[in-house]
Formats: sequence, C-alpha cells, structure tokens
Amino acid sequence: MQFPEHFVWGAATSAYQIEGATTAGRRGESVWDRLCQRAGAIKHGHTGFTACDHYHRYTEDIALLQKIGLQAYRFSIAWPRIFPNGTGQVNHVGLDFYDRLVDCLLEANITPYVTLFHWDFPYALYCKGGWLNRDVADWFAEYTTTVVQHLGDRVHHWMPINEPQVVAMVGHFWGGHAPGDKLQLNQVMQIHHHLLLAHGKAVQAIRATSSNSIVGIAPSGSVSVPISSHPDDVEAARQDTFAITERETISETLWLDPIFFGQYPEDGVDVLAKDMPQCQPHDMDIISQPIDFFGINIYTGKSVRRGDNGQPQYIPPPPGYPETHIRWLVLPETLYWGPRFLWERYHTPMMITENGMSNVDWISLDGRVHDPQRIDYIQRNLLSLQRAMTDGVDIRGYFYWSAFDNFEWAEGYQQRFGLIHVDYTSQQRILKDSAYWYHDVIQSNGATLTTSALRPDILYNSEHISTLVTE
Repeated sequence: MQFPEHFVWGAATSAYQIEGATTAGRRGESVWDRLCQRAGAIKHGHTGFTACDHYHRYTEDIALLQKIGLQAYRFSIAWPRIFPNGTGQVNHVGLDFYDRLVDCLLEANITPYVTLFHWDFPYALYCKGGWLNRDVADWFAEYTTTVVQHLGDRVHHWMPINEPQVVAMVGHFWGGHAPGDKLQLNQVMQIHHHLLLAHGKAVQAIRATSSNSIVGIAPSGSVSVPISSHPDDVEAARQDTFAITERETISETLWLDPIFFGQYPEDGVDVLAKDMPQCQPHDMDIISQPIDFFGINIYTGKSVRRGDNGQPQYIPPPPGYPETHIRWLVLPETLYWGPRFLWERYHTPMMITENGMSNVDWISLDGRVHDPQRIDYIQRNLLSLQRAMTDGVDIRGYFYWSAFDNFEWAEGYQQRFGLIHVDYTSQQRILKDSAYWYHDVIQSNGATLTTSALRPDILYNSEHISTLVTE
C-alpha cells in the first residue's frame, strides 16, 4: 500500500547541531556556546563549535540530500546569526548564508521547512532576562519578521519554536540543556507562558509578512500506548498521554491546549496551582493564532493498561527488551497511537517532524556504514504511521531525524542519529545503508515497505510486552 499522493518525505536537522562556524560571519554567541564551555556540562567536553561544518559544506550536504531523494528538508535558522545581539542591528552576512542555503535546496528540488528557533538562544538576550523577560516575545517577533521578509518569497513552510517543553523544563528547571539553569517551578512556568506568547506573536508576524505562508508547530511527543486493544486499555493510554498529574511535567496539553483552545487545561491549573504563570488580558488571543498543520516529534513511549483502581498503570518492559543506543525503547506503536490521540483531540492535519534512532554506527572494512537496526526501526515506525492514516488520521508528511550524524546536545557526539555518517575529524560524509533504503521508500511513495520480513513473534510493540510480561 502506498502513502497518499502528496505525502511529504523528508529529513530534519537543527542549526547548532550541524553548522559549526560559531564565530564566523559575525554570528553572535548563543547560550549553547556558553554551556559548551562549562566543565562537565557536555559529555567528553564536546562542543558545537565545529560540528558538521555545514556552514562551509552546505553545497556538498545538499547534494547528498538530493542523492537520498528527499522531497523536503527541515532545518533551523540560528537566531544569533541574524541578530548577534538578539535584537537591533541585522547581520546581513548571516541572512546571506541562509539565502544561499535556500537557493541551493530549491535548485535540488527540495522544499525547505524552516524552524525559527531550535534552542540556540542569543546569549546577549539571556543577559537581559532571557525567556523570563516578557519582552522576549517581541524580540522573537522582530527576528521572525526579519527572516520571513528575507526568505518568504522562497520559503513557505514555517515552525516558530521546536520543542518548547524541552526549552522550559530541561534548559531552565532540570538544567541539562542550555542555559543550564535550575529555577523555581513558578519561574519555569512563566518561561512556559512567554514561549507560548513568542509562538503566537511569531505566527502573527509570519502571516503579516508573507501571504502564502503555511505555519505549524513542532512540540515533543510523550506517548503512552495501550498494552492491548481492549477499550479500557486504550482509554487508559489516552488518559495517560494527556493527563497532568504531577507538577514537574512536559505534558502536551499544557502547551497545545492554549494554542488550540485558548486556555490552559483544567487539570494542569489544578495540579500546578500557585505555580501557574501570570497572564495578561488578551494573552490567549495572541497564543491561539490559527495554524495550518501540527508537527510532532516522536521517538519512543511507554506501555500502560487500565489498573485495578481504574487509573493508567505503567507496564515496564521485560529484561532485554530492545533499546536504541541512547537507551530509548523501540516502541513503533507510538507512531500509531500518538497521532491518533492527537488527531482525536485537536483535529488538525499532522506531520511527523522528527522520528529516528541513535545507533552504534561505524565504517566497515568495505568502506560502507551498515545500519540494519535503523532500517528496521524506520520501517516499523512507518508501518505504524501508515496504519494511523488508514484509520483516518490526516498525516501529511514524515521527517526522519536526523539527516546527518551531529552534535547531540548534552550527549556530545556520542549518539549517531543520521542517515549520513560524519567523521568529525576529517568531515568525510558517507551515506549509510539506511539512506539508500530510505531513497527506495521515497521513490516508491512507501510501496516498498513490507511486513513480510517481520516475524510476528518479535514485533516490538505493547502487545509483545504484554505477552512477555505475562509469560
């Protein structure tokens, strides 16, 4: 079975993870530049200062993306390249780089999908209060307007902010990502609100600047899948995916309900209580700007069932259950249940804006990079996605994460997610087996996907967990 005729096949990256050249072209400093200089913050002391050197090698890289056959490429723009001080004076050298990048993509017949903020916040604005400062929404709108004015004649697909949950909680509460702060929860919730305001003002800025823009979002997806197809277990999984039961949460509803419904979810307001952010009149009018598609980043999930008390009960995986190199469960059913639950709640066309796995990849003696686990992972996930579409979920595209091995944030270069292998010393690129396999999937519009090679007794899903748990 093929995918819909206009289904979009792509891959994704972010600026800080691949560009390098952090002091080139008058680029300003970001909070990630600072965190990389903090002892012990990044594994092995790695930094993003060179990364994949995409800033200098973008033409070579786009040629590889074209060889894979990508129809679309999701990338982010580095805010400090456009505004070295975060606001004020525009750096035209930075804009020129993205001019060339977009033109090169279009010449390769690859549609650009642009994320405006993928975590590389200008350090100069952090010194002015960063996301705690309500003015950040206007700073972001100014940056958005500048970029869209410059690229909007060629770029039509926009996502303002990638995974705001991670920015707020991991960057400002748990401290594992830049800027590496550990603030009080009420401060983090105010950051949360300002991120939503920035999203809303960016949507307004895009609409005001470009008449043919297509605007979406790209939050992270925390998905619970039912241990069986029994309606009680399905309802438990839905409840567990959306319910807010603890104060330290990255629940989708806390981010998406304000955008789609113009209000925070009631259970979130009850659980967070005094830590809920201060809202000014009309804030929700700004936040709840209409969007055209709903992107979601899904990698893994957890299995649940209806417990004896009627509440969702987490089911741990059995010993030896498959994991990726970063220790995330191989649970492809997340690409069925996640989109299905989100579609039923928000009724907005969807794209999988990130999905992928970290693998232990190296160059074999034959000079190639063999990654059968990644091929298997993608195939299982795409089959689950296809099932969701068959059941009526409106899914418009799939972006594999990542196009290239790259700087994986606090993990440094220890994790390899790419379709393209990168030697960080020589900067040599090699298409992995998964890249050639993905090429065939794209060319056939999914027709080459098959379950014939998948033994039913080793399907990695919640039903399998249930069988192993009960044996």
